[in-house]
Amino acid sequence: MKASDLLVKCLEEEGIEYIFGVPGEENADFMMSLEDSTQIKFILTRHEQGAAFMAEIYGRLTGNPAGALGTLGPGATNLITGVADSNMDRAPMLVLTGQGSTDRLHKESHQIMDVVAMFQPVTKWATTILNPNTIPEIIRKAVRIARTEKPGAVHVELPEDIAAMDSTAEPLKARRFRRPVADSKIVDEAFSMLKEARRPIIIAGNGCIRRRASKQLRILCEQTGIGVASTFMAKGCVDMDAAYCLYTVGLGSKDRISMAIDDADLVITLGFDMVEYHPQLWNPNRDKNIIHADFLAAEIDEHYLPRTEVIGDLAHTLWMLNERISESPDFDFDFALQHKCRQDMAADFAEFKDDQTVDLIRPQKALWDVRQVMGPHDILLSDVGAHKMWIARHYQCHEPNTCLIPNGFCSMGFALPGAIAAGIVHPDRRILGIAGDAGFLMNVQEMETARRINSNITMMIWEDHAYGLIAWKQEGQFGRHTDLAFGNPDWAKLAESFGWNGHIVNRSTDLAGTLETALDEAGPSLIVIPIDYRENVLLTKKLGEITCTI
Repeated sequence: MKASDLLVKCLEEEGIEYIFGVPGEENADFMMSLEDSTQIKFILTRHEQGAAFMAEIYGRLTGNPAGALGTLGPGATNLITGVADSNMDRAPMLVLTGQGSTDRLHKESHQIMDVVAMFQPVTKWATTILNPNTIPEIIRKAVRIARTEKPGAVHVELPEDIAAMDSTAEPLKARRFRRPVADSKIVDEAFSMLKEARRPIIIAGNGCIRRRASKQLRILCEQTGIGVASTFMAKGCVDMDAAYCLYTVGLGSKDRISMAIDDADLVITLGFDMVEYHPQLWNPNRDKNIIHADFLAAEIDEHYLPRTEVIGDLAHTLWMLNERISESPDFDFDFALQHKCRQDMAADFAEFKDDQTVDLIRPQKALWDVRQVMGPHDILLSDVGAHKMWIARHYQCHEPNTCLIPNGFCSMGFALPGAIAAGIVHPDRRILGIAGDAGFLMNVQEMETARRINSNITMMIWEDHAYGLIAWKQEGQFGRHTDLAFGNPDWAKLAESFGWNGHIVNRSTDLAGTLETALDEAGPSLIVIPIDYRENVLLTKKLGEITCTI
């Protein structure tokens, strides 16, 4: 068969369901082959970056890769931000790019650049197909690498002349393997450390949102009562209503939960990614007693030197630990401070729940209403900006993967395309994206994609006419900020022009009802609120005044 047909057959064998992207003439053979597929659906996007973000969210929610497609040159460079975001946020993805004919790659030629070399720093593996008979091996390897812990992006380039060649090869059967598990003696060592501790605490990272890992973590906490502070990307690994849920850590400033970490005589990190919450922030004196349990060995860092590393499938590690806890359940723990920290944080969440402000709406009020309206399995996606800090601190979850925050690479423009993909994966759930006015406009063109495929999603814009997070950071460091202001479109006309439902909310008391309306409307809906970012500086002041009260 033709090489492009073989590539599609191999993707089908791997169970690939979606490819998002913008094709070019160098993808022509592949696109014709893809059109004949009854298994893989191609979603045409309005920008390659949007395609990459859609593939990322598909991967985060399903654990399986989707394709992000672009042509050579500018198509490939447009993909790279979303690809880097996916790779650093541990989402499996297949990046598929076209390339010029191999007879002109060695010389100066129209749109030719070394795309594979460009993608190497932001993927787990990047390669080009130079022989059509190698396609089955390359695709089998690419999907295995993308899915293997820790998951990430893999890039495969197909030059246009190779795509048109004939091949005698056949797709390889997809084979899964069981992940290696931790050695029993190491688990015994970790259990002994736990038995000796009085005030242990768990920092749960991105690895804990895997379904089996979350289940075993909850069993461990039910048996022991150990408090769990999750990073931004681990939200929902334990239920927000559980007494052992210590909410979220990861703000650059010390927060209430930081006191519980300071007080702990044992820190157990589970699926922890250093890109989210650097150990220097919670182990500045390098004196913490640490157990590191993860799929991979710990990153080397002077502030992160675990006494014991339990390496292997995280869910199995937790199961082994739970077996030991069941056999020897007698512990002498003191969780008084953890409970106090949880209580104080919960009071912060509810502080402005009955706010009645007009013209400016506090972040705390907005997120209180969002949480009341969203069900336990509904999905919130956060873009990057000042709102991300508020969502991280104030929006808590019942289930894993119900609050999706980019917190490794932290790219703006993530929420709108991400919400579209979340709606594809879970059409039965409410999908809400929250973005600043700056981040939303970075991929505003995907409003057309959402309308075209009739996405039932809602986007909420927190409008402040500025790059609010940068202003917040500069204000904290210098006492003032540079010129970061900009203008915005008429949001109601923008929504109308793209065929979206549109809502402008200026009163705090109207927000919850408008959210209910928007989330129940057919098709995509836009809500715009004037956000009161005076609260940013007030939060910085509050965090600076936090002291231990027990």
